[in-house]
Amino acid sequence: MALWPQSSVAKKFLNAITGIGLFIFVVVHLFENLLLLTGNPDDFNRWAHFLESFGVVLRIIEIGLAAFFIAHIWSALLVYWDKWKARPHGYRVYRTAGWTSRQTLSSQTMIYTGIVLLAFVIWHVITFRFGPYYPIMVDGVEMRDLHRLVVEVFNEPINVVLYVAVMVFLGFHLRHGFWSALQSLGAYHPRWTPVWYSGGVLVAAALAAGFIVIPIWVYLYL
Repeated sequence: MALWPQSSVAKKFLNAITGIGLFIFVVVHLFENLLLLTGNPDDFNRWAHFLESFGVVLRIIEIGLAAFFIAHIWSALLVYWDKWKARPHGYRVYRTAGWTSRQTLSSQTMIYTGIVLLAFVIWHVITFRFGPYYPIMVDGVEMRDLHRLVVEVFNEPINVVLYVAVMVFLGFHLRHGFWSALQSLGAYHPRWTPVWYSGGVLVAAALAAGFIVIPIWVYLYL
């Protein structure tokens, strides 16, 4: 039995399922990070400590999340490879079927924005998950001062610029990914498809904007 799906439909289905799972994580992660805007460092540190208190359970969740990332990346590469092999030799002119094809800059650059996001995730994990441990006492309990680390990182203008740029790429990736995942799961319908498509644009813009606000706010006010 093959480790990975062999049919084009199965590959797209796997990519859609893992993509939706990662989308949910992104939404939750944004709401977690918005605690940085409350003006009270303890709010953010309490939440980070609460998550760490799950211990082994949190480690299992992190491993599962990593597995989702790997499966999403690999299935995306398989789909991209299948499309590349299906092109006639020497075919270099890009064509679209018009509005019904839903071809946009976002859809044409998914593999590239995905690579950028992968590099960002690696940097993000190294910087914050395995970064310096600053102890702090909150409510009589010693915990990691993750808020201090975030402030240190985003007090560097280059980090703010890079973070904002990557979040723009995230918006582009989600714009097509949201719609494409629903389509792969069979949510296509003449009546509702425009709603899903427009909703994907709004959701992608909202998430990207939410993440962009955070480093700028930290840089200017913390």
